[in-house]
Amino acid sequence: MTSVRPKLKPETPKAVTAWETATGKSVWMTEVGTWSEDASKAAAFTGEIAEARLAEAFKQEGKVTDPYFMEVTETGGITGRETIRETIRATGPTVAYGEGA
Repeated sequence: MTSVRPKLKPETPKAVTAWETATGKSVWMTEVGTWSEDASKAAAFTGEIAEARLAEAFKQEGKVTDPYFMEVTETGGITGRETIRETIRATGPTVAYGEGA
């Protein structure tokens, strides 16, 4: 499963993000290649290293679903054209579950 997303230049800092297959929760790849539900632990990758990390993520499909690059700052903070979408993914839904039903 893949989604079309804007192509980022090699020098643009990017994180690898996906959904944890078992739970559907958003996860981010850490500096050491593990997955975290905490967006603040997302590592920023560039160039060939970023491509290698995304390739690693695709090899883990089953554990994670639909891995992709997300633009971040050099320190891993959410930025770029998908800021609102990625912020919602990182912080949770915009309304509380079960409220106002």
